[in-house]
Amino acid sequence: MKIISVPPILLQKHPELSVIETEIARAADCLIKCFNAGGKLLICGNGGSCADSDHITGELMKGFEHKRPVDDEFKRKLVAKDNERGQYIAGKLQQGFPVISLSAHTALITAVANDIDPDLIFAQQVASYGRKGDVLLAISTSGNSKNIVDAVITALAKEMTVIGMTGETGGRMKSLCDILLNVPATRTANIQELHLPMYHSICRIIENYFFS
Repeated sequence: MKIISVPPILLQKHPELSVIETEIARAADCLIKCFNAGGKLLICGNGGSCADSDHITGELMKGFEHKRPVDDEFKRKLVAKDNERGQYIAGKLQQGFPVISLSAHTALITAVANDIDPDLIFAQQVASYGRKGDVLLAISTSGNSKNIVDAVITALAKEMTVIGMTGETGGRMKSLCDILLNVPATRTANIQELHLPMYHSICRIIENYFFS
């Protein structure tokens, strides 16, 4: 069993994050266990945190810093279906983790907002996608965004693990999340500036665990 630890470079560049070093390692370990067990990660956020949701999804769904060739058995199956294109596809595809950015489904989000309740745009997706053992990564700089809090409550009811990324106070999410990554900042822009290197490090830990 590999020991999960935070890359030293993160704390060298951002020493203020040392106050949540243990929680960052816990978050990475939680996601590794989720993926090892066949679970998936759901992510949601508003505004800049919406962009972060898509960003994290991109880092985990394809190679981040390591090559992730598909396994030999899958390659053989691709070639068996079509020799020429199968060879090409097998040489290009990369292994990814099952991650869904809940901010990316415009038609669904607007349908929920129009037909149900705008505050439930993420909760509805968590209720549909979520399974016991999955993880919700909920991003809110204030920790109080109603649609994010509602998604957290829904995830907990689905027996998912919830990781929250917030600012210093944690807001309402502080009392709800299983793991809280409350970076030591209070201004929205400053919080987001600390979220990015933190989640890059978590993605790096996960990728190194499976592919280094």
